[in-house]
Amino acid sequence: MKKAKEKPHYVDNKKFLEAMIEHRDKCEKAEKRGRKKPEVTNYIGECFLKIANHLSYRPNFINYTFRDDMISDGIENCLQYMNNFNPEKSKNPFAYFTQIIYYAFIRRIQKEKKQIQIKSKLIANAGVENMMDQLQGDDQQYQSQLLDYLQKNLKE
Repeated sequence: MKKAKEKPHYVDNKKFLEAMIEHRDKCEKAEKRGRKKPEVTNYIGECFLKIANHLSYRPNFINYTFRDDMISDGIENCLQYMNNFNPEKSKNPFAYFTQIIYYAFIRRIQKEKKQIQIKSKLIANAGVENMMDQLQGDDQQYQSQLLDYLQKNLKE
């Protein structure tokens, strides 16, 4: 039985692990000398970008209009938590950072959904207010009761 020809993965996990170990060593040396942490290498940054881009094409993420924001959040979170990656505990930085990006995507989706709900409530409330402005007459009590009724029923 022949094995299917394996395609090279878009992120080489072994090379990525080596780059993370090297970066961690540089950070430790800089800390001992009292200097600021070194910049993240282009290779590590490219890996974060590739992982985030590739993950954004999964069916559960592809149709969002704010996909670019999701990718940006994922990369930002990787940069924020990259020093927490411990090569002594795990030899799989690809999986570690994929999880970070995945949860960043989920948080962005939740944030955007909240914003959509707020916008729809504002629009619904503004619609009621405008309708009340169009009513003519001196019966303020009737208008305030109608306004309360409409606002209550629009929220449900």
